Amino acid sequence: MFSVFCKMKMRTLSILLFSLLVLAEPTFAGPKKPKKPKKIVFLIGDGMGLTQITGAMADFTGRNSFERFTYIGLSKTASADNYITDSGAGATVFSIGKKTYNGAIGVDSAGKEKEGLFEKLKTAAWGTGVVVTSSVTHATPAAFYAHVTSRKSEDEIAESLILNNCDLAIGGGKKFFLGRKDKRNLFEELNEKGFTIATDTFLKIFDAKKIIYTLAENGMKTMQEGRGDYLMQATKLAQKNLEKHYGNYFLMVEASQIDWGGHDNNFEYMKAELIDFNQVINAVLDEAIKDGNTLVIVTADHETGGLSLLENKENKHLFKANYASSGHSGVMVPVFAYGPGAEQFAGVYENTEIYYKIVTLLKLNGKL
Repeated sequence: MFSVFCKMKMRTLSILLFSLLVLAEPTFAGPKKPKKPKKIVFLIGDGMGLTQITGAMADFTGRNSFERFTYIGLSKTASADNYITDSGAGATVFSIGKKTYNGAIGVDSAGKEKEGLFEKLKTAAWGTGVVVTSSVTHATPAAFYAHVTSRKSEDEIAESLILNNCDLAIGGGKKFFLGRKDKRNLFEELNEKGFTIATDTFLKIFDAKKIIYTLAENGMKTMQEGRGDYLMQATKLAQKNLEKHYGNYFLMVEASQIDWGGHDNNFEYMKAELIDFNQVINAVLDEAIKDGNTLVIVTADHETGGLSLLENKENKHLFKANYASSGHSGVMVPVFAYGPGAEQFAGVYENTEIYYKIVTLLKLNGKL
């Protein structure tokens, strides 16, 4: 009798366990495919390593945008010909997904032109744009829309905007469009291609499908010189116009002068630029949270200055900013991501992987 009772108990338990397994079946399914974002805002802090973020935000009392990200990765920055990359090679990997030599813009290590991310996006009818605090022809923005063998060829880079791979460019660089050695007026040529041209000293908000907006002869003023909230307003202008006229868009925003402060070994210069960048990231994140379809990626092309934060023996609650050089370093840089597909950017990987993660998420490898 006891044996029969035990058999009945075991049978009941087996049925119960089977039912639980069936009910829990979704738990054992494979990982869900990441949702495809409809917009991407790709923010680059040129020269921004972990120490730049740590030092600049140490006594910042506002909202720290970097603490708002759940998914964080690390990117290896070496170029094809040098363990220490420059911004040309460092940004080109984001555009073509291949390591290249220092100084290259949108070409591989053999100097061969490769289809860039902006060109792929245009085949999918996405809007594209760059917003920077350097000239719009500087290495980082240029890598997204141009293909030249040297970053120094800024006149040639400016001509690349006529190809219509980039719908919007806001920053400095007026001298590369007017007053050129070849006497060409690129603003007139771009206007004939459908671009609205603006060259004001202060940013004005307006509506246009294609925009070239230069606010300085070359690089923009520094924050310490009174640039104000230009980067914030330019980013908002770009997002508003790209969304209205294209719906889906990819916008690259660069805080170019974090790098310049590093080259000068000027911590306060760097800090002011990074805090400005922090405010822009916060604004982009706020919009992305409301929207629900925007992927926000924040990273750097490299670290600049070999910055370290050392003990301050005079005041142990503070640190001393110490620079190892006036050039770049080879340390890994952070990658922060929020939104559809953000989880793909966690981990440690080569900087080329950022390109492939974006292309895969947007299904740009084959037919759309």
